[in-house]
Amino acid sequence: MATPKFAEIKQYIIGCIESGEWEENARVPSENQLAELFVCSRMTARRALTELTDNGVLERSQGLGTFVAGRKSQSSMLAIRNIADEIKDRGHGYSVQQLALEQVNATAPIAIALALELGSPVFHSVLVHCEQGVPLQVEERYVNPAFAPDYLVQDFSEQTPHEYLSQVAPLTEAHHTIEAIIASSELQQRLAIPATEPCLQISRRTWSRQGVVSFAKLVHPGSRFKLGGHLTFN
Repeated sequence: MATPKFAEIKQYIIGCIESGEWEENARVPSENQLAELFVCSRMTARRALTELTDNGVLERSQGLGTFVAGRKSQSSMLAIRNIADEIKDRGHGYSVQQLALEQVNATAPIAIALALELGSPVFHSVLVHCEQGVPLQVEERYVNPAFAPDYLVQDFSEQTPHEYLSQVAPLTEAHHTIEAIIASSELQQRLAIPATEPCLQISRRTWSRQGVVSFAKLVHPGSRFKLGGHLTFN
């Protein structure tokens, strides 16, 4: 099956960025130029540019053009996405290291977060998500076993915890807080960062219709990650 033109354009742009031909903040060809180069419509070229912009690969400035985005990986503050999909959408390789997958007894903070009794058994996982082989996020997650009884037998190299939980306990609500932190020595080692590097921590509780499903702390190195969003006001 032939590759769709918009996908060809995306591959071409990502290739130019990955090779270093187009550096950060470099202007990329216009819709008209891409349409001419790939013998397609402007609408097709626009779709490729729009999708890469939505994925944080490009930045568009009205009246100025489209440019290669900064190298920090970006996620939306307003949406919960699967980190593996975010990385792959940027045209990069995704990999994961599983550091823990176990049952533990809930301490007071975890019991409160999951709306359980103190000492209740909960599932605990620690993963390091990597982009191009470089650690991008440490995910520490606690899960209510009532909503995901098979959590401990999952292979999280095949699907992320978020992806699995979305299947078995569909998300209906989420609450998160975002704060800057100084990483512990353990986090520094997991993220391969110096002691002086600040991190961004997202603490997130997720609900299904039955109750609180999970509580997670997602920690990112400040030099490799940023959050962004777009609001439209009527």
